[in-house]
Amino acid sequence: MNDHRALTPPLSAEDHVEGLAGAELELVMYGDFQCPYCAAAFPIVKRIREQLGPRLIFAFRHFPLREAHPLAEGAAEASEAAAVQGAFWAMHDRLFEARGPLEVPDLARHARDLGLDAERVAAELASGIHAPRVQRDADGGRAGGITGTPGFFTNGRLHEGAFDAGALLAALESSAKPAERA
Repeated sequence: MNDHRALTPPLSAEDHVEGLAGAELELVMYGDFQCPYCAAAFPIVKRIREQLGPRLIFAFRHFPLREAHPLAEGAAEASEAAAVQGAFWAMHDRLFEARGPLEVPDLARHARDLGLDAERVAAELASGIHAPRVQRDADGGRAGGITGTPGFFTNGRLHEGAFDAGALLAALESSAKPAERA
């Protein structure tokens, strides 16, 4: 079921996106790297992305559930530290695939394994330099109606209900922008 709440703010150059700007379909996931439901959603979203190919633009925004998942904030900030080194998506995938500990030494090890400057990642985590970016995503999610993770917006509208591949595909297709006619 789709609510009429809008993605806040709309996607911009500041977001982590995969796909072509102006794609017919848009899927935004608000997630928490420590959330087991987000880890379960990861392969579902990957399958949707593969199935829809160039028709879809996908974005990930942070929504760490700090009380339930005390290590989620650090993991989100580590993905931002990886982004500075051009590896947001590699770290994103690694954190969901690893489903393991998310203490600073673990995050630094993931960075090192991805060929990143692990000491820089650890220093940026210690400084909290990426905390405002993570907070901006979380604030936008709350403004758009996200209350837990994973949270999804399909074509700019809050998606409520199941997040299995069939439900997300149906929501994307039912709210698709009309195709341009030649």
